[in-house]
Amino acid sequence: MRCLIMLVAALTLGGCTVQPAAPPPTDDTLYRTLGGQPGIERIVEGLLINIADDERIVSHFVDADIDRLFEKLVEQICVESGGPCEYTGDSMEDSHAGMDITEGDFNALVENLITAMTEEGVPVTAQNRLLKRLAPMRESIIYR
Repeated sequence: MRCLIMLVAALTLGGCTVQPAAPPPTDDTLYRTLGGQPGIERIVEGLLINIADDERIVSHFVDADIDRLFEKLVEQICVESGGPCEYTGDSMEDSHAGMDITEGDFNALVENLITAMTEEGVPVTAQNRLLKRLAPMRESIIYR
């Protein structure tokens, strides 16, 4: 749990350094630990439910095409976890342009993702591995 808290703090408090996106993993261990495609779909569904119930950030999603958002989040997590997917969505910069996502908004989304993974029984070590893969995207998302 301590490692998860440290990683969340690094993600949410701005402790991440700007890094280029790492190439997708060649090992599918994380993908399998997340439950493969069905597990990732459940995690993303849980994330979207959590967002819908989160007054802090739900306003950012009012006009979103939820079906497309679901599809692209599944693709993204699949790729970042070493799965056999291809991400076909827009860049993080383009998809968040004009949204003015704050650090607080980003933090709330990370909290909702952690909750969704926990509810799916994803081990903390696997949660940390996924969060570490997603962390470099932070700078492409906030204040756009």
